[in-house]
Amino acid sequence: MGEILGLGLSHHPGFLGKDENMADILRRNLERPDVPDDWKDRENWPEAMLKEYGHDGGTAAAALHREAFVRNVRKLRGAIDDFKPENWRGLPGGGWEPFATVMKRVLPDARFFDLEPSHPIFHSFFEIPETVVDDFPQAYNYGRPVFRGIYEDNDPQKRLMVMINYNTDVSQYWEWSGQGLRPIDDTNDAYKLGVNYLIYGLTH
Repeated sequence: MGEILGLGLSHHPGFLGKDENMADILRRNLERPDVPDDWKDRENWPEAMLKEYGHDGGTAAAALHREAFVRNVRKLRGAIDDFKPENWRGLPGGGWEPFATVMKRVLPDARFFDLEPSHPIFHSFFEIPETVVDDFPQAYNYGRPVFRGIYEDNDPQKRLMVMINYNTDVSQYWEWSGQGLRPIDDTNDAYKLGVNYLIYGLTH
């Protein structure tokens, strides 16, 4: 499982503050006695830094960064929702095909295999019974979860390179586990599945 499809998202806490405060870290550093004086002199700053800090202490640039962040979060959220069932929650788009199309760009020759409950990934550390795999508890999706994978050389006898959880969101259980929003047994099963994925990846 060396090949992972991931989505990155900033957790920068500065976006919680006001635009005029976004450059506070820079301003504090400029006041430190251990920072050389020539670094504090704006005439020695790179052109890009001067442009971004501007005459307003970086307020206008912060607004542009926030706008770009929000725009890309919405784009990322759209990509995530595209992996939900088609017309999930009445929204257009979604379904399996958009995901399969993108994966074909990454691995053009890849084939998708439905995983049986007997697959080693469901038994690499915790024993996840067939009844759970066939009807894995849903956090907020509807219908039956689908577990699929991509094998090395498209050979089911070789290692599983990509694990696909379609129409389910196992990590929602992890996210909400400390809030009591879902049953403890279902949350435990979700953790077991995540641990199994990790152990399988480390051992294969």
